[in-house]
Amino acid sequence: MANETKRRERLLGRRLPRPRRTRILTVANQKGGVGKTTTTVNIAAALASAGLQVLVIDIDPQGNASTALGVPHHAEIDSIYDVLINDFTLADVVAKCPDIENLYCAPATIHLAGAEIELVSLVAREQRLRRAIDEYVRHREENGEERLDFIFIDCPPSLGLLTVNAFCAANEVMIPIQCEYYALEGLSQLLKNIEMIQKHLNSDLVVSTILLTMYDGRTNLAAHVAADVREHFPNQVLRALIPRSVRISEAPSYQQTVMTYDPSSTGALSYLEAAAEIAER
Repeated sequence: MANETKRRERLLGRRLPRPRRTRILTVANQKGGVGKTTTTVNIAAALASAGLQVLVIDIDPQGNASTALGVPHHAEIDSIYDVLINDFTLADVVAKCPDIENLYCAPATIHLAGAEIELVSLVAREQRLRRAIDEYVRHREENGEERLDFIFIDCPPSLGLLTVNAFCAANEVMIPIQCEYYALEGLSQLLKNIEMIQKHLNSDLVVSTILLTMYDGRTNLAAHVAADVREHFPNQVLRALIPRSVRISEAPSYQQTVMTYDPSSTGALSYLEAAAEIAER
């Protein structure tokens, strides 16, 4: 209890440093259920609540990040699908998150499910998201809006053209890894795909951050997986661990992140610690 209280005092209400330029992070892992969307929305919310300007781009057809941020994403809404396929600008689709100041979201709709096929025949199909982001950054500057500090791109659990667009648009990759054995098997395949992107499409891309999620300190397996990942990626793995938490799981059903649903919970404090580490790197 004393440790929890100290963490709370240290983290809640803390201001974080602004990066020198906009940092664009793609949150990716082709394995499903590792906490990609949960990590994206909660770290974005933690950074925004610490005073930074943050945009979440949801390119997962399920639209779970849009749900968690309380942004409508039914089929009639203009969405990231229209940006990628119909040449809308990001300014046309970006919505403000109702619960957190400085947090914005470009929502995903079910139309994205067919976007992989539609992208195949388009010119410069891998670079469409990158161009849209560059244009949006210029649009904000020309309209006197504050510069974005962080852009997070939430990917589907696959390595198709949507994920390739996300890799081409970003300069950093953040990989959430569930503390279970199969997670390590999927990681090597993901890293091979990132190497191919670096070689052929985006030489600036780096794997900057690995976050261990769904950590259960009561099991030896979780401790072994965490130790293995830290041994192989000593500079990328964050010190912060995200525990298994009922509060984190419950929050999306109220269309919230855990930051607003239960800001003093262990899960919220863990994401605040991870966000602070990312901001200070």
